[in-house]
Amino acid sequence: MTMGGAPISGKQKSMRIFDPHVHMISRVTDDYEAMRLAGVEAVVEPAFWLGEPRKRVASFFDYFDHICNFEAERAAQYGVTHFCTVALNPREANNPDLVEGVLAEIPRYLDHPRAVAVGEIGFDKLTAAEEQAIRRQVEIAMKHRMPVMVHTAHRNKKEATIRNLAILKEMKADPDLVLIDHNTEETTGLVRDAGYWAGHTVYPFTKLSPERAANVLAEHGTERMMVNSSADWGPSTVMSVPKVVAELRRRGWPVEKIQTVVWNNPYNFYRQAGKFEKFGFV
Repeated sequence: MTMGGAPISGKQKSMRIFDPHVHMISRVTDDYEAMRLAGVEAVVEPAFWLGEPRKRVASFFDYFDHICNFEAERAAQYGVTHFCTVALNPREANNPDLVEGVLAEIPRYLDHPRAVAVGEIGFDKLTAAEEQAIRRQVEIAMKHRMPVMVHTAHRNKKEATIRNLAILKEMKADPDLVLIDHNTEETTGLVRDAGYWAGHTVYPFTKLSPERAANVLAEHGTERMMVNSSADWGPSTVMSVPKVVAELRRRGWPVEKIQTVVWNNPYNFYRQAGKFEKFGFV
């Protein structure tokens, strides 16, 4: 597959940026303007928790409606194309009062024209309830032939990654349709060896710095590799991907190679949902 839109030549100073994982519900409107000025053309907003744990099933549906609809409208005002993913997130998969009601409605949201994957799913505390939620949502994604975004735990990251990979292998999930996110130096090799897409979150104080992300890319190459800002309720910035671009340019990477990571790969992964063409995003 090729990237959408006109290619960027090596002589051009700017490039196209696609942030494949950013929680814009937690950001102010000025962030959209800043992202667009920095070259970010498109974003994917994965479903996640809201800080305060949700207590009612219906609150998930209000949230899904928000990221499917309002955030796309807000982003469009600044020239940013916004898509989303929907899922029961790992932190709330341990609440039995929520699970059945939320999972029953996810297929309906996957039909939304801006929903491009099931996610974030994965582990938080590595519980049996979390594993069951992973399996059921992978089944939903496989039935609908949709991509899957997998969250790797903040703690026990390597163990959680190994378990995620074992579940996906057992379920015969198509590696072309799976993005495993929040990787660090200890997990990228595992994900790459298993054939999945590998996401890397860049935070100011945790996860990866722009320099560490650049080191990971230098070690593992650009095939199926992505970087993202996540940019949620904690210390974070929507400028993370542009900062990685700046670091790679400082190291002398050619524009085309950087473009593979920050545009081609996220575009080609999420394009598999078959939704981009509806918006002329080709």
